[in-house]
Amino acid sequence: MFAGFSDPFEALLALQRALDARVASDWMGRGTAAIGSFPPINIFQKDDDLVAVVELPGVDKNDLEIEAKDNTIRIRGKKTIAYGEQASVHRRERISGVFDRTLSVPIRIEPDQIKAEYRDGILALFIPRAEADKPRSIKVS
Repeated sequence: MFAGFSDPFEALLALQRALDARVASDWMGRGTAAIGSFPPINIFQKDDDLVAVVELPGVDKNDLEIEAKDNTIRIRGKKTIAYGEQASVHRRERISGVFDRTLSVPIRIEPDQIKAEYRDGILALFIPRAEADKPRSIKVS
């Protein structure tokens, strides 16, 4: 069965509006390959605590700032890519510039006890759970 349109131009305009809305939503990120949020972060639970692994290739550790408060962690920094003065860029897919990412975790944390290790472009944050948030064993009498 053939699906007919009452006005084919209206259908094309509706398609154009839908495509424009998709592009405006930044669903592809800032690059040519859908990169999503930067930096990419994996968080997993280890015993009672959390571990966050953040990929930051090309970022100098002196350009990183990490803050923690309540159950949020903020990672800010700058990634620079230096091309020589005589370089002519033909394709640019590696992003550079300032980034600022805040993540919330589902538990209360101890911000003063977070440990950060940075090596080979990988940042590891060891995030301890707040003592008040840890489950307690209750004896039945």
